[in-house]
Amino acid sequence: MVFTDIEFDFLTGQRLGRLATAQPDGTLQINPVTFRYNSGTGTIDIGGRRMAGSQKFRNVTKNDRVAFVIDDLVSDESWEPRCLEIRGRGEALVDATDSAWAGVPNGFDGAIIRIHPRRVISFGIDPDAPPFTSNRRDVG
Repeated sequence: MVFTDIEFDFLTGQRLGRLATAQPDGTLQINPVTFRYNSGTGTIDIGGRRMAGSQKFRNVTKNDRVAFVIDDLVSDESWEPRCLEIRGRGEALVDATDSAWAGVPNGFDGAIIRIHPRRVISFGIDPDAPPFTSNRRDVG
């Protein structure tokens, strides 16, 4: 499995992340997106309204390198950030019949950006790890 059990629990317990893509001129673009883990493909499937017409979708068709981040704070008082970063190859799919969004009523157009993880970086997720210690590894 690409993710540790703790990372997987964090990933599947969240609904909003940020996707970074590169525009044709090299400018980076980052957008808040909704996502689901696709257990059938081992990927992150990003859906959204009018996805096929979005700049991020067009960006991925030209340059498949993406980064995706999910983060939050355990507590505002003690400032305990948690983060999962997934770097990999993005795939712009107009109508993925095996999408993690298939059959979910959501008003999306059927198009998704599918992330194939290649590198995973996490910190603050494992309660047994020392504070601010990161877990970095290549997975694909």
